[in-house]
Amino acid sequence: MTRLTLLLASVLLIDAQLASTQTIPSSSTAMDAELKYVVVLSRHGVRSPTSNPAQYNAYSVAPWPQWDVPPGYLTAHGYHLMELFGAYDRMLLVNEGLLSSKGCEDAAHVTFYADSDQRTRETGKALSAGLFPGCNAPVKSLPEGTNDPLFHPHPTDYAPVDSALATAAIAGRIGNDPANVTEAYRAQIGALDTIMATCGATSNPTQKRISLFDLPASLAPGNGDHLVEMRGPLNTASSLAENLLLEYTQGMSANQVGWGCVTGKNLRSLIDLHMAATDFTLRTPAIARVQSSNLLDHILRSVQQAAASKPVNGALGQPADRTLFLIGHDTNLTAIAGLLGLTWIADGRRDDTPPGGALVFELWKDLKNGEFSVRTYFTAQTLEQMRSSAELTLRNPPQRVPVFLPGCSRKDFSCSLPSFQQTLQNVIDPLHIDNR
Repeated sequence: MTRLTLLLASVLLIDAQLASTQTIPSSSTAMDAELKYVVVLSRHGVRSPTSNPAQYNAYSVAPWPQWDVPPGYLTAHGYHLMELFGAYDRMLLVNEGLLSSKGCEDAAHVTFYADSDQRTRETGKALSAGLFPGCNAPVKSLPEGTNDPLFHPHPTDYAPVDSALATAAIAGRIGNDPANVTEAYRAQIGALDTIMATCGATSNPTQKRISLFDLPASLAPGNGDHLVEMRGPLNTASSLAENLLLEYTQGMSANQVGWGCVTGKNLRSLIDLHMAATDFTLRTPAIARVQSSNLLDHILRSVQQAAASKPVNGALGQPADRTLFLIGHDTNLTAIAGLLGLTWIADGRRDDTPPGGALVFELWKDLKNGEFSVRTYFTAQTLEQMRSSAELTLRNPPQRVPVFLPGCSRKDFSCSLPSFQQTLQNVIDPLHIDNR
């Protein structure tokens, strides 16, 4: 029996009294509601940085660490973390009565769909292995190298877009001057710049380091996959801070994480740089609408199909499914959050979308009147749980916080299904969806 199988089987030993005392937020405030369906939109697990270290070395006196996988690939550590997350998801869904505690039969009622990148496909496999060990539950995806518009819509896939308007939408948030962004985050940018200027041993004493503050700030209409190109100290700092988070969650030795100068405490401050940059480039509604309408529409149709128990055009999976796992990127989570006006604080960080983090939409049925409602959550392992490969149990769960959906959520955080549908339809741009 494998370690993960033993972990999964342990849920059988947890009685109702124990479960009621856990730190997992209760999904239902009433005993007369039944969980019918769950959509989990997950970011992939811990990966290597998306560029070679040489590209980042220009900003630091010491070289960035080498990784044992190609740029942008899921690591073995990242795979294991997502396998642990999958095992925990099974425990949680068993606790809610949606899945049985063991066996492969329920795998037929769970759909895994991943983007075509290696890191997302492998994350899907890890979640599948954790949920259904030994069952070989399939993970659907397009072939590697094939762009999937569900996760990476090209701005002109379905309708013309106005890059100048999208640029103006960001400009209107920053006083029409990209330099304002640098000033607003000067302290955090300076903290990261100081780390890169003073930490670690240089391998080339004659090489002049580029300070983040040497970079010009600019904002201009984009092309290709990017509606807008926002560049400068903040956006470069965003990528570098994310790389530090990846080093930490990969479990690298303390002297490798930020050359020995970055801890979990100051990392939580530095990662604000990443959140700030993506707030402008992905959460701005004019951009979020183009980037996430197609994915959000498919999520809505999948929820509608589960409620109706009959096929709905554009839904992912089958009417009898109980769970849908969509494995994409932080860009997907951030854009949908921007379009819906969602925000959260988890593990001491606001609106962060760390590796393995997920937005969760739960469909509940009231057993008295038959009405459906939807609850939204954000869940993620803590940075320390990722760093140490901590097993996730009902006693040691990942972070899971309720999310309020503006215009829809009630005092108990639930939305009636009609209100949920209307709220999503109000923001989805029908010109940027594809339900073939």
